[in-house]
Amino acid sequence: MLLKLANLRLLIVGTLCLALAAISIPQASMAAGEQIKAIVNGVIITSGDVGKRVNFLKLRRTPGNLQKIATDEMVNEVLMRTEIIRTGMSVSTDDVDAAFVRFAKNNKMSTEQLTRILEQAGIGVQHFKGYVGVQMSWPRVVQARYGTGGSRMTNQQFIARLKQDNGQKPKTNEYFLQQIIFVIPEAKRNKITGQRKSEAEASRKKYPGCAQAKIFAATMRDVSIRDIGRVLEPQLPDTWKESLMKTPAGGTTPAQVTEKGVEYLAICKKREVSDDFAAQIMYEAKDLQKAEKDAADPDSKKYLEELRKNATIELR
Repeated sequence: MLLKLANLRLLIVGTLCLALAAISIPQASMAAGEQIKAIVNGVIITSGDVGKRVNFLKLRRTPGNLQKIATDEMVNEVLMRTEIIRTGMSVSTDDVDAAFVRFAKNNKMSTEQLTRILEQAGIGVQHFKGYVGVQMSWPRVVQARYGTGGSRMTNQQFIARLKQDNGQKPKTNEYFLQQIIFVIPEAKRNKITGQRKSEAEASRKKYPGCAQAKIFAATMRDVSIRDIGRVLEPQLPDTWKESLMKTPAGGTTPAQVTEKGVEYLAICKKREVSDDFAAQIMYEAKDLQKAEKDAADPDSKKYLEELRKNATIELR
């Protein structure tokens, strides 16, 4: 266990570069024995919150007064989370969960092992996911305000980027997708999920293609078809991106258990494109990736300083 903790300590900083629960405002409830350490625009930060962050700082080998650093981080996190919600720039719960799975896999652990390590370190899964969820979402907010990655480019910005590249538009893959869902009622989720996943995997071998999919689905029980349409490679959801990139046109991805039931995606058509829309999406994706990797982004600091200046912060 000490070896695993040491490995996690060395790799924890890398979570900022992952591309983790959906953003929500912490509830103002406290466990027995906890104290209020700060109130930020009416949101309470407890001694329990700060304690978990102190433990997280220890894993990150952060020097200095950990109590003060932890409190400052938690204050900033409340401000960032509130702004993320206000601007509608939060990553999804699926993105969070997929990144958690990917982080465990990259560190040669199961999610159960990673969960156990976080719990034993006094951090907990929800605190960890909440932290990284903010780190994933915040660059979108910053880019929406100061750059282009969090919002759509204007025509003037797009033309300027094309000039920088001597008129050469970047290329990417275009997908036309169909979603096949084996529906599971919530009341039966614990009983039939395994059976439904087996049914979904078996159906992949018989999948007739996108044009005949709805007729195909009608021969099975509680199966629905959704035409997703055009999606460019940078827009692919993290939960499906890796498997879609490995799947040829006309093929289907492995089935996954989701909140709807069990589903897989079919690639109706796949081709390389370099039109204006595709080029714009590529530029925006590159800007967002750069912001996510740049922890010292001056725009981020400026934005956060402004939020702190206009906030009501009471430290205890």
